[in-house]
Amino acid sequence: MRVMVIVKATKNSEAGKLPSKELMAEMGKFNEELVKAGIMLDGDGLKPSSKGKRIRFSAGNKRSVIDGPFTETKELVAGYWIWQVKSIDEAVEWARRCPDPMPGEESELEIRPFYEAADFGAEYTEDFKAYEDRLEKGLQQLREARLESERLQKAKK
Repeated sequence: MRVMVIVKATKNSEAGKLPSKELMAEMGKFNEELVKAGIMLDGDGLKPSSKGKRIRFSAGNKRSVIDGPFTETKELVAGYWIWQVKSIDEAVEWARRCPDPMPGEESELEIRPFYEAADFGAEYTEDFKAYEDRLEKGLQQLREARLESERLQKAKK
């Protein structure tokens, strides 16, 4: 099962306070453990909500753009991981091993499972499966192209 592990924002993360060198080293070590165990699929930190925008959908086709910052810090996301685990309990065990993401403040991780094909039952048709396969193939090609571009940029330096 895939889960998203959400690092909740705090006053310091919303103020743009970057992690210390020590915390970055601890998190790096933890991420390496996740990768070696075949758990971590993706993960990153997010800039404060003051750098973000929201799109609000209203009745009909109305869309409005709301500039950050957003006020409810406890409802904001400061970072995330995508993990492949056997169960939510395994995700909890890994999360318990995580270094404190926001030292000196009360902080929180939230674990949310992704929907899987089996969750949709008969609604998950062969046509939709083929569509998802095409989409995943396209995403993989984009990832590979981005990595190649980054490699070439580094080689130029």
